[in-house]
Amino acid sequence: MSEIQLHRIDLNLLVTFEALMEESTLAAAADRLSITPSAVSHALGRLRTQLNDPLLVRVGGRMQPSPYALELIEDVRPVLRGLRRMLAPRNPFDPATSDRVFRIMMSSFPSLVAAVLAHARTEAPGVTIEWLNVSAQVYDAVADGLIDVAHVGGDLRLPEGLDGREMEPFTWYSFARADHPALDNWGPEAWARWPHLQVKIDTNALSPVDARKDDPGTTRRIGAKIGEFAAVGMVLSETDLLTTLPSMLMASQMELHNLRAMRPVVTPERFPVRFVWSSRLSRDPGSLWLRSLLMDTYETVQAEANSRVEAQLLERSARPA
Repeated sequence: MSEIQLHRIDLNLLVTFEALMEESTLAAAADRLSITPSAVSHALGRLRTQLNDPLLVRVGGRMQPSPYALELIEDVRPVLRGLRRMLAPRNPFDPATSDRVFRIMMSSFPSLVAAVLAHARTEAPGVTIEWLNVSAQVYDAVADGLIDVAHVGGDLRLPEGLDGREMEPFTWYSFARADHPALDNWGPEAWARWPHLQVKIDTNALSPVDARKDDPGTTRRIGAKIGEFAAVGMVLSETDLLTTLPSMLMASQMELHNLRAMRPVVTPERFPVRFVWSSRLSRDPGSLWLRSLLMDTYETVQAEANSRVEAQLLERSARPA
């Protein structure tokens, strides 16, 4: 027998062949497949031609298989079974019963991490969420499926194969310990005089506070650099360092470490932020659940952080000089 050209085989012919082998009559096979007996007969004729074998022959009102058909059906059944399983409708994601592991690549904003994990614990007690620091290879990690969703900043163009959603831009404030001398006369002179704390993460994005190196009035002296946002509050409370960061990062630390917020002397450049994920996961039920939880919580935490910082500024401005 010459080699079969797979691209010429109609999958429906194998489905009809399986039905005939199991039902033994044209009428029963047609009823099972919801087609006419003549359509079953036509399909059998095509398959006979392509495989160069009679396959099934009518004997006494029933279709009797040839030796080759008996061999063939043993190979066809597992193939069709696998295809049916593969093409079956996806089971809906049930957070209440899932034990899936999700990976988020995003800087550790303490209040956001706490809120997301609290919501996840309520909705999906068996789910595990891994919160990973952002790296320079963030887009590759997302595209390769190693990361379910990532938070990135800057105007970088999204690579092919990634989807994203831009979020509300950060609101930036400067922060210092409550008894910092800079608070007595806050302005450009204090901005330039006192050292600043900078958080360095492993990406190529520049801080929007330092984006205008050609303007001497925006210059700040970096006195220290650390790699974790969660440590900023403690460092500020024990030193004369200042920092300028989004309210979302600092609102909870401001209260925990008795810090004071100030309007930044330098208005940060526009710094777009967005969540990104692999286009392959766009309709995945579990990924949809994670992104909805993460982005809804993000918006809530950001709005609350802005309100808390503004409330402190308003309270201080209302005090008698």
